[in-house]
Amino acid sequence: MTNAIKRSKGAAALILLSAVLAAPLAPLAQEIVVGRSAGTDSSANSSNAASESASSRSNAGGADRSPAGSAERLGFSPERLERIAQLMQRQIEANLFPGAVTLIVRDDEIAYFHAQGLMDVATRRPMERDAVFRIMSMTKPVVAVSILMMVEEGKVRLTDPVSRFIPELEALTVVAPDEQDTAASASSTTARVSRTVPADREITIRDLLTHTAGFMTTDGPSSARGVAIGAGDSLADLMPRLAEVPLDFQPGTRWAYSGQFAFDVLARIVEIASGMPFGDFAQQRIFDPLGMTDTFFHLPAEGHPRLATLYRTADGELEPMAEMPFVNGAYFSGGGGLFSTAEDYLKFARMLANGGALGEARLLGRKTVDLMRSALVPDTLPGRTAGEGYGLGVRVVTDPAARNTLVSTGTFGWSGAFNTHFFIDPVERIIGIFMTQSAFLESRWQLRDDFETAVMQALVDGAGSGD
Repeated sequence: MTNAIKRSKGAAALILLSAVLAAPLAPLAQEIVVGRSAGTDSSANSSNAASESASSRSNAGGADRSPAGSAERLGFSPERLERIAQLMQRQIEANLFPGAVTLIVRDDEIAYFHAQGLMDVATRRPMERDAVFRIMSMTKPVVAVSILMMVEEGKVRLTDPVSRFIPELEALTVVAPDEQDTAASASSTTARVSRTVPADREITIRDLLTHTAGFMTTDGPSSARGVAIGAGDSLADLMPRLAEVPLDFQPGTRWAYSGQFAFDVLARIVEIASGMPFGDFAQQRIFDPLGMTDTFFHLPAEGHPRLATLYRTADGELEPMAEMPFVNGAYFSGGGGLFSTAEDYLKFARMLANGGALGEARLLGRKTVDLMRSALVPDTLPGRTAGEGYGLGVRVVTDPAARNTLVSTGTFGWSGAFNTHFFIDPVERIIGIFMTQSAFLESRWQLRDDFETAVMQALVDGAGSGD
């Protein structure tokens, strides 16, 4: 197996712009947990996974059959739930990633919680349910909640120009297609940076939250410019550099994903409005109240004992990758800087599913969460997918038939560049999360859809309306 691992060269030079995107591994799975309260601590998970029998390791996904009574009480078919592990196992055997954690909750109760494969290939360490993952763009909903907390406190308006807080970003320019660009490219984000024109208007906080600002989009011409984040750089240090990069289109005219820097700007706005470094704000105002003890921005110097190794696939082999340059101890990237576990992130997702509160901790009002998960950007805006609009930091399914999905209208959530994902179906009262560590995986969006299908096809009780 170690012959299938090559040390990646130059990985430390990679910088996240969210253009995100292995010989087969024998599955080593932890016991599936079904039917316990989502608030119960499971950090003491199966420690005997490494000593499982050979027959246990060779089954599809390494999954034991779920206890039928608990699964059925929550409205799931236990046999159909096993298809989630089978889906992930196919990816493992295709050398796309070495291991995964999957977690399904309904009505605030865990229906399925499963770890399979490996955390680290070189050491053959089994994947654990409390493994720590780089969740990358799943940081963005945390930033969106932070901004909305500032809105509720009267310190920020969604309609505020960004320059109210960051004057350097007032007089931005926009990439203009040159005469050699075709009409098709002129209406997209792929025009060359040959000349610029003044922006029609200033970009707003809502523009950044909804990816309609044209601000350093993933596939746009500005992405070729790059903005370096050096050792010791902070969010404040980066703002003047961002002012030098033109927008990829006139604000509000289309949707295009800003992989990192739009939400880095939003994190900086939270710092200014709250008077706190964004890492401190997130810790004190979100993570501590929700009991998210395994969610953080920066690794300790000695590393983390439960951190899953990050890989990418190159020429059919898994290569370990170094940390991203912005993980420097000072830069709190709102675009993709957080580390977390599946169960820790579940607490954040439950807060959203419950209308802004978890237990006695209320972060947002119910109407604020309703706005966050509304389709402020319709699926008809250029750049969006049929049947899927966009809210404040989250995708929103507006037409399941047009989207070709089994999830309900109003389902919302987001994903991470290193192949992590969460969704909340408010009609069926389901939260789904999976986490792996595979960078730049080309099939990640297909896996997201397949995961949601695997979850929803296991639902058999017909009680989506609470009957």
